[in-house]
Amino acid sequence: MTWVGLSYLLVLVATVTAVGRVADIAGRKLLYTYGFGVFILGSALCGLTPSLAALAGFRVLQAVGAAMLQANSVAIIYLALPRASLGRGIGIQGAAQALGLALGPAAGGLLLAAGGWRLIFLINVPLGLAGLGAGWLLIPRSRHLQQRVPFDWAGLALFMPAITALLSAATLGNRAGWTSPVITGLLAGAAVLGPGFVRWERRARAPMLDTSLFRSPAFTSGIASGLLSYLVMFGVLLVAPVYLERALRASSGRAGLELTVMPLCLAVVAPPAGRLADRCGPRLLTAAGMTIVAGMLIALALGRPGQLTLITGLAVVGAGLGLFTPPNNAAIMAAAPRRQSGMAGGVLNMTRGTGTALALALTGAAYELGASPWQGFRIAVLFLASMSAAAALLASGRGHRPGEPGTVDSRHRRGPGPPARPITGLTGPMLLAPGRECTFCTRWAGRSRSCASSVLHAAPRRPL
Repeated sequence: MTWVGLSYLLVLVATVTAVGRVADIAGRKLLYTYGFGVFILGSALCGLTPSLAALAGFRVLQAVGAAMLQANSVAIIYLALPRASLGRGIGIQGAAQALGLALGPAAGGLLLAAGGWRLIFLINVPLGLAGLGAGWLLIPRSRHLQQRVPFDWAGLALFMPAITALLSAATLGNRAGWTSPVITGLLAGAAVLGPGFVRWERRARAPMLDTSLFRSPAFTSGIASGLLSYLVMFGVLLVAPVYLERALRASSGRAGLELTVMPLCLAVVAPPAGRLADRCGPRLLTAAGMTIVAGMLIALALGRPGQLTLITGLAVVGAGLGLFTPPNNAAIMAAAPRRQSGMAGGVLNMTRGTGTALALALTGAAYELGASPWQGFRIAVLFLASMSAAAALLASGRGHRPGEPGTVDSRHRRGPGPPARPITGLTGPMLLAPGRECTFCTRWAGRSRSCASSVLHAAPRRPL
């Protein structure tokens, strides 16, 4: 039964970046809508499957569809909105995802009681058809596509087994034993294939993953802190119900219900956090959000929380994550070129799956160190607090690229303004209307009506 869930996670994480790369060439709307079709087909086959082995296989097909959706969702939002509204858009998306996380267990329980486990998969068919129709009708045609080049199959052949071996070891390590031959073999394979993939991508003419993205401090710190935030989120979702059931003797149904307070608070805070990030930038909000999470987890570990205290703590943790996630995701996407938005969205979504696997491995291992449920909870929560503090440090040290939300240029935007009148063929600043973007150097014009560029603008450029 483990492989039913694990096959989905492994395929999703292993393919989401590659799908984003393909979408940057073939079209993001195309792969997004086709993703609905693949996910619908996989869900229908899962609901009608004759055996457990077939179910695990059909979950692979479902995961490919989910990768096509996840890699393109944030990229479509990024390209559909002006940069001054990017945080707000991603905040709304984050709220929707958090609501799904909160309502999913309850909805799954109702479907299980109403028609059995098959209904959990079959309900995706009408919902997916509605999403496919809405996506085809409402999503604008893809823009900022890359030149058609051969796909990097060699890079994919190195990446898929490397990430699969790593996540399989992380997921199965606590059960099989970290020193067992299977786990050590998986870790050794990941250690060999991972660096080989990086070396290949640096030399490839059209890499599946452009490693130059990680030269941007904003992108790298955002991905790293985002990975830690997902580790913390899913680690708390793992250890909190165990503590409720084993230490506080709560029923599994009540523990699941109380756990929903965290994603609900995340959903409430995410939209205003995204709007605030558009005004003041991501650094302060992301660092403050993970600092709040770290402080609350330390407070829970130092005491011996009852149910009310734990619920309050989960609410504060959810609010801190809501303060962090939309500004961080918006900063990651803003740091990537528009023509690579699918690739950046794939890397961003890959961190969620990787964070889930690491949470299962590391938080579970930390909990097992305790001699009692309370001691295990305390050790695990202190570990998650340290990860939150590390994420806060990474977020506070993130760099800015001109044109991103929160930089000096973008803070002085004044709406659409009159048409820009660029001065071309000169070395020096390009004069623009306030609030306009120079598409040559992607810098916003501020009060000075200049993009502040020191490079040669050799041809007229119209604002976005």
